[in-house]
Amino acid sequence: MIFIARHVTATTIALLVSAPAFAATTIKVTEGGEGGGPMTLVMDQTTVKAGEAVFHVHNDAMSEQHEMVLVKLKSVDEKIPLNTAKHRVDEKQLKSLGEVADLKPGGDGQLKAKLTPGTYLLLCNIKGHYEAGMQAKLTVTK
Repeated sequence: MIFIARHVTATTIALLVSAPAFAATTIKVTEGGEGGGPMTLVMDQTTVKAGEAVFHVHNDAMSEQHEMVLVKLKSVDEKIPLNTAKHRVDEKQLKSLGEVADLKPGGDGQLKAKLTPGTYLLLCNIKGHYEAGMQAKLTVTK
């Protein structure tokens, strides 16, 4: 009987240690691009389940500063308000959940957010970067 109790206890401990209890989803985001060239914002996954998420953002550029803004869209095809005179997205007209700002070349940052089902937009809103392609959509499911 003692053998069974030890076995059950060891198995229970192993399960508790190995099973992430309500762990947040990790989304790796890599930003890249230099002035005058193509700009990129790439996620390691484009669909995740609703809940807590941590965005680990890395600026892969050699000389260009970037940022990552997280926006919840009203619909998949919501028109993004762009101020063409300033070459920036008008963030005031969107529902931002936060950002990783001022990422220097080679820098890292993170953003924690609670995601509900829907479509999200990740973008860099430094002058001209959104227009040059620094954007990606994330789908969040139930």
